[in-house]
Amino acid sequence: MSKKVLILSGSPRKGGNSDLLCDEFLRGAQETGNEVEKIFLRSKKVAPCNACYFCKKDGKCAIQDDMGEILDKMQAADVIVMASPVYFYSIDAQMKAVIDRSVARWMDIPNKEFYYIMTAAEESETVMDCTLACFRGFAACLKGAKEKGVIYGKGVYEAGAIKGMPAMREAYEMGKGV
Repeated sequence: MSKKVLILSGSPRKGGNSDLLCDEFLRGAQETGNEVEKIFLRSKKVAPCNACYFCKKDGKCAIQDDMGEILDKMQAADVIVMASPVYFYSIDAQMKAVIDRSVARWMDIPNKEFYYIMTAAEESETVMDCTLACFRGFAACLKGAKEKGVIYGKGVYEAGAIKGMPAMREAYEMGKGV
């Protein structure tokens, strides 16, 4: 059965390591007949949440930017892939803004399958613990969320350094397995 897959690429670099892993996941998911869309978050205007709670009225945010469109796509998706490079042991600002702004309709994003993609220059065992905890914390707030897979791209700094590494194949295979 074909699924609607939404990939949220938080990489600030087009063609950056986490973005390249998103492309491989996309390729695998498309090859097995899924409908896949990747949103490169840096190309969208997503302001930080200002905690005004205007959204409590009807799920519409007071801030007029691209977040409404992203939320529509999150609601319509069966699968959400969230990707971020590790920034100071956490997710980057682009991804954090999307997570925080999801407050407008977080109750309307139930029963999603989640995959997480992370990249880091460091190779330590714990370098991605907080980043993964951020992703999992978001999903834990969503009714019926199921974690389906995690991809770790360690030891990569320069854009494209991930090419030829095992994480590229893992992303492709994980995409095929959607």
